[in-house]
Amino acid sequence: MASAAVGVHGFPAPLTSFVGRVAAVAEVAGLLGEYRLVTVTGPGGVGKTRLAGEVARQLAGRFADGAWLAELAPVADPAHVAAAVAAALRVRGRPGIPTAATLERVLSRQQVLLVLDSCEHVIDAAAALCAGLLAACDDVRILATSREALRAAGEVRYRLEPLSLPGPDDTHFGGSEAVALFADRACRVDPHFSLDGETGPVVARLVSRLDGMPLAIELAAARVEALGVAQLLDRIDDRFTLLTAGDRLAAGRQQSLAATVEWSYQLLDEPERRVFRWISVFPGQFTLEAAEAVAGAGAGPAVLDLVDCSLLSPPRAGPDGRSRYVMLETLRAYGARLLADAGEDSGAAAILAGYALRVADEASVGLQANGGEAAAARLLDAEDATMRQVLSWAVQHDPASALRLAVALAPWWLLRGRLASEYPLLSEAADRIAPGGQAWCAAQFWLGEMALHSGDLAGALGHLTALRDAMTDQPPSRALADCLAIRSVTLSNLGRIAEAADDGHRALALAQELGYPAGEALALYDLAVAAQHADDCGGAVRLARQAQQIPADIPGRRARECSSTLTNVLTAAGDLTAAEGICEAGLARSREAGDLENLSELLTGMADLDLRAGRIQDAAAHLRESLQITARTGGWLELLSALDRCGHLCAATTRWAEAVTVWAAYAALLQHEGSPDVPAESRRRHQPLRAARQALGPARAREAEDRGAAMSLAAAAEYALLLTAPGPQLPTTALPATALPAAALPATALPGQAAPAAALPAAASGLGQLSARERELITLVAQGRTNAQIAAQLYISVRTVSSHLDRIRDKTGCRRRADLTRLALTAGLV
Repeated sequence: MASAAVGVHGFPAPLTSFVGRVAAVAEVAGLLGEYRLVTVTGPGGVGKTRLAGEVARQLAGRFADGAWLAELAPVADPAHVAAAVAAALRVRGRPGIPTAATLERVLSRQQVLLVLDSCEHVIDAAAALCAGLLAACDDVRILATSREALRAAGEVRYRLEPLSLPGPDDTHFGGSEAVALFADRACRVDPHFSLDGETGPVVARLVSRLDGMPLAIELAAARVEALGVAQLLDRIDDRFTLLTAGDRLAAGRQQSLAATVEWSYQLLDEPERRVFRWISVFPGQFTLEAAEAVAGAGAGPAVLDLVDCSLLSPPRAGPDGRSRYVMLETLRAYGARLLADAGEDSGAAAILAGYALRVADEASVGLQANGGEAAAARLLDAEDATMRQVLSWAVQHDPASALRLAVALAPWWLLRGRLASEYPLLSEAADRIAPGGQAWCAAQFWLGEMALHSGDLAGALGHLTALRDAMTDQPPSRALADCLAIRSVTLSNLGRIAEAADDGHRALALAQELGYPAGEALALYDLAVAAQHADDCGGAVRLARQAQQIPADIPGRRARECSSTLTNVLTAAGDLTAAEGICEAGLARSREAGDLENLSELLTGMADLDLRAGRIQDAAAHLRESLQITARTGGWLELLSALDRCGHLCAATTRWAEAVTVWAAYAALLQHEGSPDVPAESRRRHQPLRAARQALGPARAREAEDRGAAMSLAAAAEYALLLTAPGPQLPTTALPATALPAAALPATALPGQAAPAAALPAAASGLGQLSARERELITLVAQGRTNAQIAAQLYISVRTVSSHLDRIRDKTGCRRRADLTRLALTAGLV
């Protein structure tokens, strides 16, 4: 979950000052202190989005995990609301699990202010998402903006009024927000503009005529240099008369905005009007080149004029560093209506789809090249809203293009951890065309990749097997070689080693036949994985070394996966110096590319190397970073690996009970997922586990095992984070098991036992102040109960539970539920 303000994520830096609204900001902030869902409502152009951003910036520091913006204006299909929010929060989904459920799981451990902007066109989906989040995530507060209330349980509505207008006797206009906004924006286009005895009364009448609507005022102020305020007022009055005669206005304050937008549009010449209509098809930010691709080669000058008229926002650097323009949603809706009235909407949508396909194809090539991956990923980050809209349109109107676009985007989805959330769309697109074609086969490959990386091994095998079978009668191809290689890894993780080796050898032979060096290297690395699972360490090293010798330009993500495999193989073989060099290079490349999945795996690999070298504090830091990433992304394979290394960390510091507990949780979770243990790793745990049981004795060892076996995935992750926290329990280097008696080392307690005082984090200093009921409450929180579930179990109200938890937070300093879970784990309450 970067921004100028601390704790604020996804909000663009304001290009203009925030004028007025002091009372409104304070009132909305106050409502969010009391209620968990506040919806700011009002007509388009009244300033809801800007107000929400200002409130978020002021409140972000009160939330341990900050304030996050999810813009829903670009989301055309209500079914994609949860996926859009997950992408904004950088939450990775898992196959077979609804994205909304994944959001609930991740956010249930966070303390977040979530801002959902522009909900009106997907209001039912937004309301359903909010209801689910509020029920499952007790520390999440939601600030929504919409033209109407969501009508979700627990919602409080705040009706945003227009800016304050000057009173009839106001001669200085200093108290009018509307006048202040006009003056501020007018000075930006005409530095010589000032409010005086001549201009002041005219501006007062003008902003009153515009009903204090901020967007209307900004559009008018943009013309002040060309027309002057008196002519501005005359032109606006003329437009009101024309529009009223045509009976084309909404009632009330919306008249002023409609008149101003219509007036601004009519001031354009015909080529500029056409460009305005056609670029309204862009749902989010776009470049000048994109505007020319959609609206025509001569659109550039018109775009610049539209910025001068405030019909487009000034360009700002997008995620890819290129200058990008945005049309405000109210203006975009107006442009879309004009486009439809002119019968141009279908043609514009098709041309936008063609543009999106060209961009995605170009980026897909870059994503597969070592030198262009980062730039290609940032390009697609910037084009995200356009890609979403085009995909939704193409699924209904052009299924072949939809599948081609989805396949081109798949490498980016995987890099950004979004394959699972996009799975339904990719699957639907594949289902709409006949099986066996090139696009269908590519879709099956990426569906299999997504399932593998998300832990759905059976689903991955199903997709890859279907792909293999479909390509059996086709000529040999790189696609088949890649399919067999990925299928080999999947089979290894399922413990089907002979089949994995068979697929790996077939992939290798096929790549050699085709003259496909990258495919050869990948097949050899995958065979090394199968050898590891077969307990053939020497064979794994030989295969990995053989892969290293192949001069192949392996694509960036694949190269980082190979770095992780090679690190693990060399570490297991005892070649620690070589392993460390490979791992360090892979970490640097993963950070540069923003590849969180491989970053997590390589951090765990580096932690293993740290442990073997006796660098205990470095090991803890690397493990902690890996665990924090997996807590955000939901990568269960990476989490299990980190849990295993955490057990070794505890053994290295003679925290015997913790080592037994962590390894018991690891074993139970591994069994639950149906994935076998790697034999060499199982043997490596044997000696420290035996030492732990000897130090603890049978009874305490059994308690520690039972505690770990009962842990959920979330509890195990929090426990590991607790054990890797910096503090006195982590010596600089590893201690031999005989260096200190177990009782002399800080340790978390077993259930029913008090932890040594030195083990408690700073938050636990208030633990002794908690009553028996309060200890019971944090125990239930640690077990994953929501406030509503706790209330039902204890026969008290939800408000009472919230009040108790607020007092517990005051006493302990624990802000998140995850912090309370760690406190309960530290105190031995779970």
